[in-house]
Amino acid sequence: MSNALAVLHGAFGRAALYNLDRAITIHAHREGHLIFWIDGSAASVSVNDCPVNVDAGSAAAVSPWEPHDFSFCGSDAGLFLVLYLKPVWFLEASRNASFALSFGRPMIELSGSVQAWIAKLTALLLAGEPSERFDGYLFELTRECHDQSWQWAPDSAPLRIAANTYKDYRIRKAITVMNDRFREMTDMDDLARDAGLSRPHFFKLFKKQMGITPNLYLNTLRSEAAIGNLIHTNKTVTDISHELGFASQASFTRFFTCNVGIPPSDYRRVAQSALI
Repeated sequence: MSNALAVLHGAFGRAALYNLDRAITIHAHREGHLIFWIDGSAASVSVNDCPVNVDAGSAAAVSPWEPHDFSFCGSDAGLFLVLYLKPVWFLEASRNASFALSFGRPMIELSGSVQAWIAKLTALLLAGEPSERFDGYLFELTRECHDQSWQWAPDSAPLRIAANTYKDYRIRKAITVMNDRFREMTDMDDLARDAGLSRPHFFKLFKKQMGITPNLYLNTLRSEAAIGNLIHTNKTVTDISHELGFASQASFTRFFTCNVGIPPSDYRRVAQSALI
């Protein structure tokens, strides 16, 4: 059964060591996302339909809001270092306005220096104690992966991508509504109508502007809210599931496991003890 060995929350976002033995469905994050193989079975991550091997030679890099999934290349469980990186943290840590946190390509080659940073971060996570060195190690690993992903692209490419995020006022309005009401939203027809669009036109425009469907966006909001409740409150898993609009704890657990990779109770058990 999939489980977490360590989960650390901080100003950077989240860092986790997951022991995974099951696939994860298509989902997205508002953070930048890096996935590294540590031990056991290798995996494959499809980023915007582009398959990337996560093994001893390569890792996956996912830009904010890029749809991706996770599947195994073997029959046994695998141990993975999984990073969720806040774009604002990376921008501030880099002290360089050109360092928008988007990746030029989804495949990262594991050079000797990248492997060294992975080993250091993994050791700190397994130690289970907060370290002032963690953020520095994390930034250096992220910076090296980011630079490698853009090494064949124009210097302005990251900024150009960041500047092309959603601009249409109807999509901005829909996102505001979704952010405010995601707990009770069930019908996309009402959302499309409020935006002044037909359902097909709304879905097409939303996907063009955001890179994901409205349903995936809502799933992201629910996953984020669930994680926040698990680590910052004492609410039961049942209460959290009802607050997020799920019919039962079982359906919420299935949703969380399919989108995060491990059950919510296991996430809470490990993440609370590592919270900084």
